[in-house]
Amino acid sequence: MTTDSTAPGVRIRDLTVVYKTPAGELPAVSGVDLTLTPGTITGIVGESGSGKSTLALSLLNAVQPPGRIAKGSVEIDGLGDVLTLGGEDLRRARGRQVGYVFQAAQNSLNPLKSIGKQLLDLGRSHDVADLRALVRDAKDLLARMGMDGARVLDSHQHELSGGMRQRVGIMLALALNAKVVVLDEPTTALDMITQATILRIIREIHEERSLTTLIITHDVGAVAEVADDLAVMYGGRVVEHGPINEVIGAPAHPYTRGLIRAIPRLSGDISLARALPGRPPTLGTLPVAGCVFRERCDTRMEVCETAEPAAVVRGGRTAACHALEHSPAPVRRKEYA
Repeated sequence: MTTDSTAPGVRIRDLTVVYKTPAGELPAVSGVDLTLTPGTITGIVGESGSGKSTLALSLLNAVQPPGRIAKGSVEIDGLGDVLTLGGEDLRRARGRQVGYVFQAAQNSLNPLKSIGKQLLDLGRSHDVADLRALVRDAKDLLARMGMDGARVLDSHQHELSGGMRQRVGIMLALALNAKVVVLDEPTTALDMITQATILRIIREIHEERSLTTLIITHDVGAVAEVADDLAVMYGGRVVEHGPINEVIGAPAHPYTRGLIRAIPRLSGDISLARALPGRPPTLGTLPVAGCVFRERCDTRMEVCETAEPAAVVRGGRTAACHALEHSPAPVRRKEYA
């Protein structure tokens, strides 16, 4: 694990994000507490609809209607509580202090402008004095990612492949030297070789620039290649969090165990891989009481129907499951090793 005193820490406390629906305001993220240690890469995994992207957007205070941040705080060292910022202060924080790579890179690029013009627009909007230096840095970043920087800056988004657009997104997120970087599904819809390349680039740039990085993904295997810590989300809650080798090696929450069992295997006993039963909840089907995972859980108990489990903290790891409250620490199992 890499830690660096120049990288900022991020502390998310009691974060709740709700969306207005015909049935009233329903929580997409509910009471999340999560700490990103300075200089580390934290992965957040979970199925679609678990609240991962909504949590990530909260780091920019960018949840859009019909959603709203109902309560909580997002403290970033050197910036303060992002959720209290507004207007010009918030605009300047986005890009300067917090860089964001969106899930579909092409959706964050202007199809009518070249990449270079969009880079210059970004620099001007943040009062960058030396735009030539900004372009030089962008070309260097693109070259490090295996691309011809001058050609890419002269191109429009439709002239670039999906992998190239993803790398352009990473470049734009880093162009203003942000120290907190959020990547939302950075390898989705990319081939395996391109995925591996982008993950390697993320790790290298993270270490070189002393960043604090958050990677949102549904792919446990992919994030295991680069992350230091892993948070597992389900039904808008963080159900497990800790050092990634420990979480994957000895998962404490039944949902984490299910996600790991579902990873396809290329060797060993392939029968060990099996899909999670049932479907993840939607905003409209989230239970109002009890454990959000109980309908799909193979260790459910009577208390799971009525009481939400509290987070059990053991040796720097947390997991929210009633079965853990009176059980010994999880043991590393052979199939997870």
